[in-house]
Amino acid sequence: MLYIIPSLLLGWSLGANNTSSVVGPAVMNRLISFWKAVIITAVFVTLGSIVGGAAGLRTISSLSSSSVAESSIAILGGAVAVIIMTVLALPVSISQAVVGGILGIGLLKGSVNWGVLEKIVICWVTTPVGALVIGFVIYKLTSPFFSKIRSIALQDRVLVIMTWIIGAYGAYSLGANNVANVTGAFVGNLLSVQQAALIGGLAIASGTLTYSKKVMTTVGKKIIELDSFSSLISMLAEALTVWIYSLVGVPVSASQAIVGGVLGAGLAKGTNLADRKMLYRILFGWVGTPVIAGLISSLLYLLV
Repeated sequence: MLYIIPSLLLGWSLGANNTSSVVGPAVMNRLISFWKAVIITAVFVTLGSIVGGAAGLRTISSLSSSSVAESSIAILGGAVAVIIMTVLALPVSISQAVVGGILGIGLLKGSVNWGVLEKIVICWVTTPVGALVIGFVIYKLTSPFFSKIRSIALQDRVLVIMTWIIGAYGAYSLGANNVANVTGAFVGNLLSVQQAALIGGLAIASGTLTYSKKVMTTVGKKIIELDSFSSLISMLAEALTVWIYSLVGVPVSASQAIVGGVLGAGLAKGTNLADRKMLYRILFGWVGTPVIAGLISSLLYLLV
């Protein structure tokens, strides 16, 4: 069971980093308090892992034929890469970290399933673009109806209720899609699908509850300044995008989806980028994460 420790570490780092993708904009706009947000996220991310995580778990387990020890090393490489980016307050792709770790060893062994990898990479590219389009379209379709609500008190009540619903849905989608990144490498050689879903879900929830506030500030305030309604739209765009890919069975980046959703809602509203340099830093994190994870796992594999 010591082999699972890197997965627990990765799950913790996933929760710490990607909770911002689910509720970050709403927390930063004070639609919901931080602690209420992380509690509902922890509950529903665990539920999503258990109920909807099976397809993604099977996809990750088929990427490369690795032993239990090799899978553990690959996961550890991904976890270290994500922790580095979390300390830097950058939202990163957990799926890229895990795939990078697996590829680091798979390339050394010559055991990469290139067909599965191609499918995953295509989904990586389309995730932020798809979320941007969804966020833009939803904002344009719904903002005229919301603006017709004349009562400020009623507007606030609608926003809070929708924040709870969308936050729970986003957390469920995150668990269903990303639990595969945490324990998918062990399906078939150490864990059953059900065991992997439960262990991964609880690990993600632990990160949500203990170290998720730092990246929330980056997502909620430092890309585009959003009002409360736009924040809600960006969360819905992220949740829908991640859920679509969980149905396909491909784990994708919730952080890429929320950045796309934030940009889509902000552009639809006509808001300029708050910090262009921050967007460049985020893009660097997306490119650097799989590379760092692959290098770490390759070095650990050679050392061991």
